[in-house]
Amino acid sequence: MSTVNDRFLPDRSAPLLGVKNLTKRYGSGGAAIDGVTFSAVAGEILGIIGPNGAGKTTLLEGVAGLLPVNSGDVFWRGEPLRVGCRRDVMFYLPDGVRPYQDQSALQVVSFVGNVFRRSDADIKSAIEALGLKPVLRKRVHSLSKGYARRLMLTIGLLAPHDLLLMDEPFDGFDLRQTRDVMGVLRRQTARGRTLILSIHQLRDAERICDRVILLSAGQVRGAGELAELRAQTGLPNGSLEDIFLALT
Repeated sequence: MSTVNDRFLPDRSAPLLGVKNLTKRYGSGGAAIDGVTFSAVAGEILGIIGPNGAGKTTLLEGVAGLLPVNSGDVFWRGEPLRVGCRRDVMFYLPDGVRPYQDQSALQVVSFVGNVFRRSDADIKSAIEALGLKPVLRKRVHSLSKGYARRLMLTIGLLAPHDLLLMDEPFDGFDLRQTRDVMGVLRRQTARGRTLILSIHQLRDAERICDRVILLSAGQVRGAGELAELRAQTGLPNGSLEDIFLALT
């Protein structure tokens, strides 16, 4: 189900999301993000890749309209998307947040499901998909880091928006858990959703992303599919780590 109003869909041939020259400065220091430009195509997983401090969270918050930026524009299918309208078409899952900490995980999921008018079957399916059942009766503040992340991802599955922005969705998971969550996210795109993921673990990004934006010191250093980036850097068998080091 989509919340997108027809006025946001004037050109279905345009990228779902376009970001042009987004810049955010803090005080007299340098720019946290500096002239960032990229686009996201419907149904893909796009990775915003870079080390801690690269500007990934600032970029996602700026795109979502949660953080005021100094300059730049955001477009939805080719048309300017005002800050006040962004919550209608995209849903942002931040890193390290535990909503309603004194409530049980079940209470939080049920509340979110009701807000988004999801059926009991939808809520149950999201809980099962993220393996949240063992901790449904626990209060949010007592959840482990991994289960707190599962709770946030469950909320993301229940959100009806076409575009999900996720900050470090695999943080707190081991190798097997990460693989399982990647399967969940891939099934979301198979149903038509678009995901933009902030990821600092390059191996995770290489496994899940259709395309990547390489971000360093707030600037885009490279963008494209892995094969395109290999050609650009002259590293035909290079890993994403090799490519990132070559471009930064």
